[in-house]
Amino acid sequence: MSLFKTALLTAALFMSAAVSASADSFPVKIEVDAAKTTGPVEPIWRFFGADEPNYATMKDGRQLIGELGALSPGQVYFRAHNLLTSGDGTPALKWGSTNAYTEDAQGHPVYNWTIIDRIFDTYLARGVKPYVEIGFMPEALSTQPEPYQHNWRPGSGNLRTGWAYPPKDYGKWEELVYQWVKHCVERYGHEEVASWYWETWNEANLPQYYWGGTREEFFKLHEVSVKAVRRALPEARVGGPDMAGANDDFMAAFMDHMEKTGTPTDFLSFHAKGGPEFVDGHVRMGLATQLKAADHEFRAIAASPAFKDKPIIIGEFDPEGCAACQGPANAYRNGTMYSSYTAATFPRVAELARRRGVRLEGALSWAFEFEDQRYFAGFRQLASNGIDLPVLNVFRLFAQMKGQHLAATSDHETPLDTVLSDSVRGDADAKTDVGVTAARDGDTVTVLVWHYHDDDVAGPDAAVSLALNHLPASFKKGAIVTRYRVDKDHANSFAAYQTMGTPLAPDNAQYAALQAAAELKPDAPIAIKDGRLTFDLPRQGVTLLVLKPAS
Repeated sequence: MSLFKTALLTAALFMSAAVSASADSFPVKIEVDAAKTTGPVEPIWRFFGADEPNYATMKDGRQLIGELGALSPGQVYFRAHNLLTSGDGTPALKWGSTNAYTEDAQGHPVYNWTIIDRIFDTYLARGVKPYVEIGFMPEALSTQPEPYQHNWRPGSGNLRTGWAYPPKDYGKWEELVYQWVKHCVERYGHEEVASWYWETWNEANLPQYYWGGTREEFFKLHEVSVKAVRRALPEARVGGPDMAGANDDFMAAFMDHMEKTGTPTDFLSFHAKGGPEFVDGHVRMGLATQLKAADHEFRAIAASPAFKDKPIIIGEFDPEGCAACQGPANAYRNGTMYSSYTAATFPRVAELARRRGVRLEGALSWAFEFEDQRYFAGFRQLASNGIDLPVLNVFRLFAQMKGQHLAATSDHETPLDTVLSDSVRGDADAKTDVGVTAARDGDTVTVLVWHYHDDDVAGPDAAVSLALNHLPASFKKGAIVTRYRVDKDHANSFAAYQTMGTPLAPDNAQYAALQAAAELKPDAPIAIKDGRLTFDLPRQGVTLLVLKPAS
């Protein structure tokens, strides 16, 4: 069956809302109980970030920041490295700078907020708030300033250079942080800055990469940073340590130290990454690796009486560890492998947090864009040269889910414990993951369904039979259903790029076609009367159904 015929059949199945499964699909039963709520919808997806802070102020960066802000204006946060790094603001892979701090000939501090202001202004003008990472070390303060800028590139080079070392003077570092926060309050207002997150450094438990000092030196850096933030703004929301989820004891040691010193801690943060591989000519994702990394830190936090009730931000939550790296194992990024993985991962990390009894407030996708690189170059990003990738459309689907979660089950959703032990692997449809999450906000019911497998190989569609039980009285005349799709044929700019022959430089007509292919467009609404409908969902596809009462 051709892709065109499959797309036509899928449309026909959904429009009729009552047909049997096609020959190359397998049946899936999903039930949603609209009368049984299971807790509020927490928008943990609304956090994003990138190594390169200066991309945000460039042409495609400004556009993408605006798209992120439009997801939920005033509720989306952005984290960036290098906000205090020395340099002229010229970006590079895994690099950026603001030149916020230099010293005169007598060693006196010179503060310059011009570039940082431009970055934060760009966020705020587009409905995005800063998740402020306090780092990295200015050249004039570094204990090992030379060489300062790293020479890293994909596959080679040294990442840890002068920017990664402790300060030679902790008093000057504290004053730098104080003056920065004070300036932000003066520029943006007390109430605005109090709504931001402030955290210290990045992955200080990985000394070969982001921290050239000892654990104790990082703890001291964190303490004086928190002191400086609170001195400038006592109501500021401060936390940390944004450590790599490396299954070590760093989080436990951090909590113990901060409890002993009485250092204010408003939230805890760590990173959780997956582990894709290239196997037998295709990508195999590592969903279990990412979830187990998160669960390790959830357990550590839950075990601490002093910290178990603190909000948690997973400061980087991604399929693997290096957004600027390329290679065969990262070939999932441009297409629907990334989007379906994302849809399958976020509900499960939320479920893990509920299981451990901890407060997950956010899971930050370390993905943005890479300015003026080759189209669909294979970086981990949300858009390429101003063209949205399928994964960004999954966040648009998440953004439509509000109110209260509803009880929802799928007979082909892989149980959480199985995902943790085996991920989603195996042959045929028996091992595929067709999962569901649903919500109700007043008279609107939303149902998100994903069809995921760790292996990026072809497989049969899921023929979904959905039963929506106990719809509110407002639905007595039936429901109007609108469907959104992110799959091989919908909201997929990369598939369109491949179809047009992967041009090195798309012309105006091709560029417009790619933008149109990237757009998340709703299907024509249909009416149902009994709360039952069927539809096909391709492998690595995601769909959102939005139900409103028929008038």
